[in-house]
Amino acid sequence: MIELLASRIYYLVSFLLLGVGTYMLIANENLVKKVIGMNIFQTGIFLFFIVAAFVEGGSPPILTAPEPYASPLPHVLILTAIVVGVSLTAVALGLIVRIYGEYGTLNEGVIQRMMLDE
Repeated sequence: MIELLASRIYYLVSFLLLGVGTYMLIANENLVKKVIGMNIFQTGIFLFFIVAAFVEGGSPPILTAPEPYASPLPHVLILTAIVVGVSLTAVALGLIVRIYGEYGTLNEGVIQRMMLDE
């Protein structure tokens, strides 16, 4: 049983990150904490894809390398996703700065009440 858990530890960590990120997105009223939760969730997804793409004894897919080959596509997709995630975080934080300047708070419930009062 311990060997099975030890071999799947990265899957467990990725699902733990997914769970923590989802909890932070749902449970927190603070917009900055929601962005942090989104980043933790993204990190869990990145880890899951990298672990799923791992090939035991895999080598780069070039003509002189022995089989089995490890596909470089998941790693390239994760690099692209990291760039998109950083851009998304920057835009979200920029919007949060504007929201704070307009409403003077980062609490989602207070902002919704203020918008209904207007």
